Amino acid sequence: MSRSNRRLRPPAQQPLPAPLRIERMADAGQGVAHVDGKLCFVDGALAGELVHAARLRRHANYDEAVVTEVLERSPQRVEPRCAVYGRCGGCVLQHQDHAAQVADKHAQLQEKLARIGGVQPAQWLQPLTGPAWHYRRRARLGVRLVPKHGGVLVGFRERRSSFITDTHDCPVLDARLAALIGPLRTLLGGLTVAAQVPQLEVTASDDEVLLVMRHLLPLTDADRAALTGFAAEHGVRWFLQPAGPDSVHPLPPAGDQPPRYRLDAFDLELEFGPLDFTQVNFAINQRLVPLAVDLLAPMPGERVADLFCGVGNFSLALGRRGARVLGLEGDGALVARARGNARRAGLAEQCTFETVNLCDDAAAALARLGRQDAWLLDPPRSGAQALCSALPTPGPARIVYVSCNPATLARDAGLLAGQGYRLVRAGIVDMFPHTAHVESIALFERA
Repeated sequence: MSRSNRRLRPPAQQPLPAPLRIERMADAGQGVAHVDGKLCFVDGALAGELVHAARLRRHANYDEAVVTEVLERSPQRVEPRCAVYGRCGGCVLQHQDHAAQVADKHAQLQEKLARIGGVQPAQWLQPLTGPAWHYRRRARLGVRLVPKHGGVLVGFRERRSSFITDTHDCPVLDARLAALIGPLRTLLGGLTVAAQVPQLEVTASDDEVLLVMRHLLPLTDADRAALTGFAAEHGVRWFLQPAGPDSVHPLPPAGDQPPRYRLDAFDLELEFGPLDFTQVNFAINQRLVPLAVDLLAPMPGERVADLFCGVGNFSLALGRRGARVLGLEGDGALVARARGNARRAGLAEQCTFETVNLCDDAAAALARLGRQDAWLLDPPRSGAQALCSALPTPGPARIVYVSCNPATLARDAGLLAGQGYRLVRAGIVDMFPHTAHVESIALFERA
């Protein structure tokens, strides 16, 4: 077996002889302590607690450990809802009160802006929060045939391991998706290709459930019949992926109509493909888009650039407010989807879209933009360093930056500050409860 295909086993635990006092929380959701002067990140611990722990891994500058017993509990500690919490890698903070999670994420954003960017906002926004459970509408679930566990496992991977968690329910998945885990285990275990199905992409849109099955061998007629019967029984649509993302196609008679989600505040309905990027938390997205538009405050006729525009999530809402929007995106398929969404919304003249690599060719992107009154940025985790380093003169009067990584937001905020921009408002967006991921939003104005 090659190294690339070797299954990663969970690390062995080595009990530490003395209790640890947890000093603070780390960005990845672990507690931070010191063992003989060496930094130690402890899974399952909360700030202020005294715990027994077992070492999982040693590194040159730090160790990794896991709580084995809590001797002094934090008042923030709660009972996790998930039966496999602690083993499953989908969540890391279910043992912490949700309000405390939000407060810690706000503190993380505050610290990163000050330390990395050298900036603080003139005003902090109230955290944007929503449902803490059954919020996740999209997920990639691992699949593996494990006969000793009774058949096929479907779920997230275990922490620090490539094993699939033996899951029967999931309290963070949309309830429609969570209810399918058991039936999917039975279905997939009966396919002739059961050992050759590595993953499922699952989506619960506003009106339906879509399942994309990656399969490494061709399906038999019996397999297709089983999938079709499952779709009829459970009211889902199947898409098949025999190769790369471009190979995705519907299983007849499902039809190839893309799923849709709504933005009620703007009377919009957006189509997206089964593998297209959309926010996993649709309830938060319903509130995030109006917040971003309100912060940017476009006047009718103003020219607004929506950078990393995707399927038009922010673009069409800005167009509804009267802005003339140019959306740029590196994925041509998403650009085509955004154009279709604009056309169906009657905004094809108000909102135009072009394919540009915003990460690797900032100069071309800025040349395409020309002068704009305002920008909206929603980059990947790597941020928008190239764009923020090379703003035109004069640059846009206002920039709203939606970020999924507070470190790169802070870095880019420092770049904007160096070019005469003031950080006016900032705050966190609770897009991913019970995980360590931090979504945030910031408004910059040209001084």
